[in-house]
Amino acid sequence: MGPQPRTVVALGLALSLAACGPTTGAGDDDGSGDGGGTSRDGGGTGTDGEPFIDDCLALRVTARDFSPTTHVDFEPVTDSDFAYPGLVRPMLGSDGKPVYAHPGATPHTAGPAQFAQWYADTPGVNMPFTISLALTETAPGRYAYDSAAFFPLDGLGFGNEGQPHNFHFTTEIHTTFRYRGGEVFTFTGDDDLWLFINERLAIDLGGLHPSLPGTVNLDTSAATLGIQPGRVYRMDIFHAERHTDASNFHVETTIDCFIVP
Repeated sequence: MGPQPRTVVALGLALSLAACGPTTGAGDDDGSGDGGGTSRDGGGTGTDGEPFIDDCLALRVTARDFSPTTHVDFEPVTDSDFAYPGLVRPMLGSDGKPVYAHPGATPHTAGPAQFAQWYADTPGVNMPFTISLALTETAPGRYAYDSAAFFPLDGLGFGNEGQPHNFHFTTEIHTTFRYRGGEVFTFTGDDDLWLFINERLAIDLGGLHPSLPGTVNLDTSAATLGIQPGRVYRMDIFHAERHTDASNFHVETTIDCFIVP
């Protein structure tokens, strides 16, 4: 199957916006309130002509579809079914992507060259799509996106390939938020998940594994992450669904607003 046009898919569009008024953008990293844009509660059109949701409770995602026939890391022949921390280095690379931390293969990965394709558009190997994940307010001051059947690319890209769902894809999220103090971020899911805050690894759930939780308390980890209340910081999330037969993706946080950088 040849490459398909980049597609925009919106998931979970029931938005709760009560806690999200106009918010300064990532340029305002000194907490002064000048130099950033404001969020809006509607849609629009990006510079590439694609529609997008421009809202502070929506995470814009690049999802790349893979096939076991084009990439050995997807549906690999392995008995591994456990977390494998340390697959990536504790700092983001200069390109804003996770850096593979091993010279060669691991029980969960084929090697650095293959890993480099997970989060890079690679014709013939993967197909990119744009999706949006909308968080909802589940309790006062608590926001979540929850899916026990996270299959955003069903029928897209290489297709489901004989499976009931499309199980082979990666998701990549780049956003910013203002650290006010007291925030917590939790991810529960499978397979691999790496969360970086201020370019530093905050949650490491790498490996082919069943659904597992990871939590970062920003106050407790502030020194390690190099963050201070009142400032705006990057958050970068990298996830991979590589193995049948389940796909869970659960985000829960007290961060009340995310701005696309």
